[in-house]
Amino acid sequence: MTIRLRPWQDAAVRKALTWLTETRQDRHFLINAAPGAGKTICASMIARRLIEMNEIDRVIIIAPRAEVVRQWAEEFKFVTGRPVTRVTGADGEVDDYGTDLCATWAAIQGLQDAFQQVCMRSNTLIICDEHHHAAVQASWGTDADSAFAEAKYALILTGTPIRSDGQESVWLAFDSHGRIDHPEAGSYTLTYGEAVSLGYCRPITFHRHEGRFSVVVNNGEEAIAVSGTDSPSIPQSLKGIKGLQQALDFFKLACTPKYLPDGVTPDTNSYQASMLEWGISKLNDLRDTVPNAGGLIIAPSIPVAQYMADLLEILDGEKPVLVHSQLPNAEARIASFKNTNKRWLVSVSMISEGVDIKRLRVLVYLPYAQTELAFRQAMGRVVRSLGDDDYSRAYVVMPTHRILEEYARRVEMEMRPADRVDESRPRQTKLCGVCGAENPKTATSCSECGNDFPARSERFKTCEDCGQLNPISADSCQNCGASFRAEYDITLNEALRLGAIVRGMDLDEDEVRASEANKTVIIDQVLRSGDDLLINLIKQVPEEGLERLRRILNRD
Repeated sequence: MTIRLRPWQDAAVRKALTWLTETRQDRHFLINAAPGAGKTICASMIARRLIEMNEIDRVIIIAPRAEVVRQWAEEFKFVTGRPVTRVTGADGEVDDYGTDLCATWAAIQGLQDAFQQVCMRSNTLIICDEHHHAAVQASWGTDADSAFAEAKYALILTGTPIRSDGQESVWLAFDSHGRIDHPEAGSYTLTYGEAVSLGYCRPITFHRHEGRFSVVVNNGEEAIAVSGTDSPSIPQSLKGIKGLQQALDFFKLACTPKYLPDGVTPDTNSYQASMLEWGISKLNDLRDTVPNAGGLIIAPSIPVAQYMADLLEILDGEKPVLVHSQLPNAEARIASFKNTNKRWLVSVSMISEGVDIKRLRVLVYLPYAQTELAFRQAMGRVVRSLGDDDYSRAYVVMPTHRILEEYARRVEMEMRPADRVDESRPRQTKLCGVCGAENPKTATSCSECGNDFPARSERFKTCEDCGQLNPISADSCQNCGASFRAEYDITLNEALRLGAIVRGMDLDEDEVRASEANKTVIIDQVLRSGDDLLINLIKQVPEEGLERLRRILNRD
């Protein structure tokens, strides 16, 4: 079967084959290409060519998670025609059928000897996806180095080659600044900016989302203003309050859910709601030209993800797909979203790398990890192209935050000036999601196939200064210029909560709150069990850590 490669893929295949089979200076070849540029197809073609040249007998692919393993198996078979046995747990079989294998990084830990035997018996190519996971000093890196020491070749794939913790990855050399220092002849690099210029990835626009919090102290008599642009001014009389400076962190306040007095219903007058309103408006616009365009929300924790999902359902009218590690069949939920017309996907970290959902176009980014690696992995989810006729942009709405802004500027500088400018204009037409026909923007059904367009209710907000109606996503009044920058009140006690460090345990605030709310139930369950080991254990666990203990016991 003939497969038409992109020019960069063809060049990378030729360069890899020269390095591995002719130069033979090193058994490792590095492909450092932007997320969404097509590394999977490129690597699969290199494997196919090595098989055809009788250089290798088997291929082992390592990927970050089960959903990515599934994607690899499908695309690898499409390119090579060879079936792949998927291994996503330590109890998997790696040699029974003699087939090519695709395993998660986590699976390697319990199957080192089995993988090592495969490499010793067969000429094996290792394809290492998202290589930043394989730190020399980390368990996954150590396990991979041992399991694949006898592999004939290793193809290393990455779009974010620098780990956030500064550790070096196995099989590669690094310079004094922590950047990969692999020989140029043994590497192929395609930056995000180059991928945009070539049409492989969509250009991206970053929207900083401002907000103002008023932290109320002294029973409401004083308030300290907190924003993402200005350092808070703390009165001299309050500077002695322990932890106050940390409590006034804008990003922390931006990640704090706000509920109505019932403590259950999300408050639509919240910072997160204003972010979501902007995202909803942008997604509505994009769906005129990309009818199945979707949005992704990355939240800092599972409770905040649930809060965002509930809030989004109130604001958008459609229940989003929620995925996180504690939900059953999370990977199936991801696959289902990929193949439906659902608007929004809400996650914590399960969608941040490797997962290929090309229709994603809007990212609401409120993460836990504030690293450049996590930032670029997240933006990679929304820049993938739907094809030659896809002229849409990708959009990220994120908090006004110095670190995130620095990462965004670096991405911006990779793009050509022409690609940095958002030249989108309100279109007077929209495309049918069934037949692709172009219709007037006001049409209620397609003139070609009769498909009904979903009703879209325009949402507006009223300027308190002049009474003028404005689009919900407007930053300021179109009539009088008054700022719509939202302000939110929060008490000092709420702001001071940062989790706990108790007896060597570094606990998240969500765990502390859950422990406080459920401690009586947890202790009662343990006592009722009659298990002396558990009873003795719980006596040694501080109250703040009870939720952590409960989760560990449930997981096991």
